[in-house]
Amino acid sequence: MTAIDARPQPGQDVLRRRTLGWVITLATLGLIFDGYDLVVYGTVVSIFLRNPDEIGAVTPAAAGAMGSYALIGTLIGALLSGAVSDFIGRRKVMLAGYAWFSIFMGFTAIAGSSTMFGIGRFLTGIGVGALVGTTGALVSEFAPRGKKNLCNAIAYSGVPLGSLLAALLAILLLGTIGWRGLFWIGVIPLVTLFPLAIAKMPESVAWLMSRGRTEEARKVSAKTGMPLDELSPTNPPEQTRETRSSTTAGVRAGYAGLFDGLNWLPTILFGVACVATLLLVYSLNTWLPELMLRAGFDTKGSLSFLLVLNGGAIVGALLGSRAADRLGPKVVTTLFLLTGAVFVAALSLGVPLWILLVFVALAGLGTSGTQILLNGFVVNYYRTNVRAAAIGWLAGFGRLGGVAGPMVGGLLLAAGLEVQQIFLVLAGVAVLGLVLLLLVPKRNRQDELPMVPEQSEVGRVLVNVQESSIH
Repeated sequence: MTAIDARPQPGQDVLRRRTLGWVITLATLGLIFDGYDLVVYGTVVSIFLRNPDEIGAVTPAAAGAMGSYALIGTLIGALLSGAVSDFIGRRKVMLAGYAWFSIFMGFTAIAGSSTMFGIGRFLTGIGVGALVGTTGALVSEFAPRGKKNLCNAIAYSGVPLGSLLAALLAILLLGTIGWRGLFWIGVIPLVTLFPLAIAKMPESVAWLMSRGRTEEARKVSAKTGMPLDELSPTNPPEQTRETRSSTTAGVRAGYAGLFDGLNWLPTILFGVACVATLLLVYSLNTWLPELMLRAGFDTKGSLSFLLVLNGGAIVGALLGSRAADRLGPKVVTTLFLLTGAVFVAALSLGVPLWILLVFVALAGLGTSGTQILLNGFVVNYYRTNVRAAAIGWLAGFGRLGGVAGPMVGGLLLAAGLEVQQIFLVLAGVAVLGLVLLLLVPKRNRQDELPMVPEQSEVGRVLVNVQESSIH
């Protein structure tokens, strides 16, 4: 019988900060390319609409459909990763995601027809979905208490940062390297980020403990500085065989636990709210340049609106996440979405350019910024053994909105709606998402696990983890 001392050891704080730095850096870099993939299509869609020599003739409706193919793949990848990473681990799924989406960005770059281009977009989306569906769980499980929303916001700010990068590179390089060159940039993680993650990305200690792999968790804790005593009674760092059997009886993992008696209502509300927010995010990032072209701006000017949109999302999410750690994520996330509804609607107004740019930045804060905060809200709402399933559900089921976003924009344009009318339709979608988030019930700590026999004694043993032992 070997005793486990879960208290922080000298030097652990420095080691943990270094590990957390690597985890957040790798997560952010991966999500930068998610954001890049999101927007790079929007920067070139006007070329496809106007030049049939590229991949064949493309109508607005067909362009919207092609924009959605990547989101269908993302939906599948996120839902699969949410289930798989709760069983095989966060690290393996994230490494697979980095390699997968990089390879198929290259495939898309060499596509010679709209069919091959669409297939490339779909396959790229599967890798992106695996990454998005796992990142939040890993970051949350390494982040210290009181900073979980901030750490998730930093990581997920990679999405609008990548979107901003795509718009900037399109402005600077599109005329030189063409649309194919922009897609080749998406292959860079295969030779940079992927090998770096193999060397520096650890497995989650909390996940190892939730699977009963205590010896591995102890070794990873020693290497990473992640203290076992921070794990809650629902995520115990050390259990005997008997207590592990007692505490896990009836506590299902993955999607089964995500839809159990306590979780099914918030899970549905989060999922449908995410459909609304991602519909906004993908509609704006796909169609904003084209809408601004139709409003009278030139090509570079219309692409500049994407820079402002995603810049507002990054700044807003970082500020909002600090408020969420103090005030709670629900109040801040709903206030952000209210801001999105107001300022997406305001884009329909005829105002001077500088005011319009302010409106676009606030619309970015309230759409992409809301989505970043929503990820942090969800990963910290659920217990460890369903956390990856929860973020996979959010990224997967929510991607129905991402699938619909480019298509809705294309269909509204094809139906002959004015630019101002399209913005008002999108504002109505934001209001729907706001109502759904307001209905999410408050999570009580005692709700995290069903009551089981001798739970109070088990809880006492687990909180005083330094007194527990391995049998």
